[in-house]
Amino acid sequence: MRAAPLDRRKFLELGALAGSALALGGLPGCSSAAMEAPAFSSAGRQRVHDLMASYVDSGVVPGMVTLLRRQGELHVDAIGLSAFGGAPMRRDSIFRIASMTKPITAAATMILVEEGKVSLDQPVDEWLPELANRKVLTRPDGPLDDTVPANRAITVRDLLALTMGFGLMFPFDAYPVQKAAIELAVSIVPPRPQASPDPDEWIRRLGTLPLMHQPGEQWMYNTGSDVLGVLIARASGQALDVFLRERIFLPLGMKDTGFSVPPSKLDRLAACYYFNPESGAVELFDDASNSEWNRAPPFLSGAGGLVSTIDDFLAFGAMMLNKGTHEGGRILSAQSVNSMTTDQLTPEQKAVSGLAPGYFANQGWGFGLAMVTGADDVSPRPGRYGWDGGFGTYWFNDPAQDFIGILMTQRSIDDMSPAHAFWKAAFQAMEE
Repeated sequence: MRAAPLDRRKFLELGALAGSALALGGLPGCSSAAMEAPAFSSAGRQRVHDLMASYVDSGVVPGMVTLLRRQGELHVDAIGLSAFGGAPMRRDSIFRIASMTKPITAAATMILVEEGKVSLDQPVDEWLPELANRKVLTRPDGPLDDTVPANRAITVRDLLALTMGFGLMFPFDAYPVQKAAIELAVSIVPPRPQASPDPDEWIRRLGTLPLMHQPGEQWMYNTGSDVLGVLIARASGQALDVFLRERIFLPLGMKDTGFSVPPSKLDRLAACYYFNPESGAVELFDDASNSEWNRAPPFLSGAGGLVSTIDDFLAFGAMMLNKGTHEGGRILSAQSVNSMTTDQLTPEQKAVSGLAPGYFANQGWGFGLAMVTGADDVSPRPGRYGWDGGFGTYWFNDPAQDFIGILMTQRSIDDMSPAHAFWKAAFQAMEE
């Protein structure tokens, strides 16, 4: 199948940005633990499998990998194919996880906070002078020269909480500032790893644009996490990929997670698809044989650049559920994990969401991830947290249930996403 050109507006408006389906929206490789009572009913697990297999059988996706872990009991299910007409999906298939990169970037930032290299309420000017002395548009849809001075500097907390005053809005290319960001390759959606400039040039270009809102005034999706990637590199003195590898991936055993896929692993990279409403067909976005992820990108996107496997991401999710520890070692402090998984936004910051009206009615945003703040049709208990990736990957933890759920597909998020059905079936399997 030949990759079709992808209209960015349609990709976004169909929900390719992570989180639109966050309903939401034991250790890797271990066998099921012996328990007095199973963590999941066998009938419930079979329903999860059958329901997910129906999405494969109907052609919504060529395949997927699902993971359920609770109280040490682990179930991983590889279903279907890695590409339409391709090889079988494998447990170790590699997926473009897009915005599931954000929690990892936030965790890396919190490591620097713990080490005293940065502080949450520190202006970023020392590390990112390109973002000093900001100008702010008098209104987001206004001309680029209609600005006022920023009331204060952007802080590290603003980047983590996505309140820096700049981000993605719907429709994503309607306003002059959005069009300018696209022209400068500051905003590239969906992700195209080879299309961005290097980090220094990227942050320089971003610094030429005014903010859309005053710092701290409004939650705006995505850009803050990319800025964090540049900040991490400068504050640590290491390239972002090196810092993530040394401080997170190697300690957690995440051997297949990175910003590109080496030649020896390309046979495990699943093909990526999207639904084209004009043709009414699921079309190829990126194939393993000629993938944009087959070599290191010039810009290491802290917002959406990583690839990973389901077991690798389980290691990260388990570390978070364990309050920062992994196999007796500590990656993050419990306080950092609590900060990441606690709603950091005020009602005023949630007033006009950058994703959709009413987006924050039942959820909040911590550092790099979202959390459910009230009962919903998945569970009567609030408190689960996680995030999605726009190419069709999904994760959340539920501390109250000692539960980790991960679903990995490679069809960009749209109304046919299997995620909500997966979460509902998973919780039903726990409650029987």
